[in-house]
Amino acid sequence: MSIRPVTPADHQTLLALWRRTPGIQLRAEDEYEPFCRYLARNPGLSLLIERQGEVVASLLVGHDGRRGYLQHLAVAAPWRGQGLACALLDEALARLARLGVSKSHVFVLREAGEALAFWQGGIGWEARGDVQVFSSRVAGA
Repeated sequence: MSIRPVTPADHQTLLALWRRTPGIQLRAEDEYEPFCRYLARNPGLSLLIERQGEVVASLLVGHDGRRGYLQHLAVAAPWRGQGLACALLDEALARLARLGVSKSHVFVLREAGEALAFWQGGIGWEARGDVQVFSSRVAGA
């Protein structure tokens, strides 16, 4: 197993993986330019796993200086159940910790049954009931 940082050159491959993964919703922010800005703002944090020359798992990782934010944790269907998601999480959290970021969040769509089962499956993450997320989009952006 090879874990390495995501690069801009991985964009099309990751888009294909994300499109095949139930529970991942792609948005304008996943297009090439915003993707590259995200990677540049968070160097070396977003990760992928390659097996036999194929990208089989990914995790986008960023932070605001205080909290880490995880997005698009995806493992290709034939590779699920082999610990790849946990390996990505362990490495991402270790990288964030080296930057002084000790708390992280992940947002999971209510309709994403497999993803919800993963995060609720005893891997050490807790669902929060004390917050509700609100979003805004700048007009014309």
